[in-house]
Amino acid sequence: MLRTTLAALALTASLGLAQSQANAQAPAPANLDPQNTLALDTKDGRVTIRLRPDLAPKHVEQIKALTKRGFYDGIVFHRVIDGFMAQTGDPKGDGTGGSDLPNIPAEFTPTPYKVGSVGMARSQSPNSANSQFFICFEGCGSLTGQYTLFGEVVSGMDAVRKIKKGSSANNGAVSGPDKIIRMRLLADAK
Repeated sequence: MLRTTLAALALTASLGLAQSQANAQAPAPANLDPQNTLALDTKDGRVTIRLRPDLAPKHVEQIKALTKRGFYDGIVFHRVIDGFMAQTGDPKGDGTGGSDLPNIPAEFTPTPYKVGSVGMARSQSPNSANSQFFICFEGCGSLTGQYTLFGEVVSGMDAVRKIKKGSSANNGAVSGPDKIIRMRLLADAK
């Protein structure tokens, strides 16, 4: 019985890994600038994010610099609110951390937040964004003009919707929070 259960678990795990690898290798939509497109891999597949240097050039440059360092690899989604957004980018994993780079001055625009919008998290100070960012599920319209919008999901929203829900206090309480497996610029992703 135990041997059968272990064999079934191994088969399930290998099928899940194969599906995850297949999802991670899904092609990005055509006509994307590989220098301004992120490939963010999760356990449930790849999320392709078009960066918007036309809206937030300083924020895009900081995200790209951190991505090239491998900063986001293994970082958890520490705050995930159903019907709102999934937040990541804190090396401490509790919403209080950032990178060793300086904070970025706000680059607010009237471009509306919508499903798949990617924005910079910050404290109450508008000029405190550093490395944390969030991906909107829906219900983010009130953030327009209040938080810097720097990208948009162009494929993989299904993987974003599968990120475990919960706050930093209870996100993935039993098995731990989901994390970014790997994040690269599309030009560097293999």
